[in-house]
Amino acid sequence: MSNFSISPETLRAQAQAAQDAGFIQLGENMRRAAELTRVPNERLLRMYELLRPGRSTQAELESVAQELSEKYNAPLTSAYVREAIQVYAERKLFR
Repeated sequence: MSNFSISPETLRAQAQAAQDAGFIQLGENMRRAAELTRVPNERLLRMYELLRPGRSTQAELESVAQELSEKYNAPLTSAYVREAIQVYAERKLFR
């Protein structure tokens, strides 16, 4: 796996380059990716699974958002999950 890793600093630099080139959304994605380098792969895959429509309850996703914020210091990704919670509630996508 070490052959496929990237540092958070590199991701943040790529985010800035993308933003400077006018690719705002790509820059935001790269910043979230930089945050996620702190999350162990096994936990990250479980979080991803919970974010799939119909795979989690609202409480489970709220727990993911809180964990990202508090345990992994990932406020951008936590906010992204909270946005997903609102959309899932509107579209009735919870389990």
